Amino acid sequence: RVKILREGWARPQREEALTLGIAHRQLAWIREVCLCGDHQPWVLARTVIPRYTLQGHDRRLRHLGNRPLGAWLFSPPQWARGPFETGLCQRRQPGQPAAARRSRFSNGQRALLVGEYFLPKLLESRG
Repeated sequence: RVKILREGWARPQREEALTLGIAHRQLAWIREVCLCGDHQPWVLARTVIPRYTLQGHDRRLRHLGNRPLGAWLFSPPQWARGPFETGLCQRRQPGQPAAARRSRFSNGQRALLVGEYFLPKLLESRG
């Protein structure tokens, strides 16, 4: 299940803008969601979509609602996923993300960035 936490026009973080090749002050469509399984929050996801990507058919990315982004990216497979960047998170409180990954997707000249932060409940459910 996809639960929308926040979405709309906002400034990306400096590193996100650099990865996407856009100006840091340029607004992008940012979507933050929680992915749930077994009625538990498993993954926090943050997608940064530059304005230039939201053209033509891809303008519908602003209107996914509770549908998963993966359904858009992988069916049909017009989008190509770049390499993963992975890391461990500094957890300051219980329940915060333990590990993270992100990747840049591209479709011709268009791009977007997806960051996924894995919550402890996901890791416990797999153990």
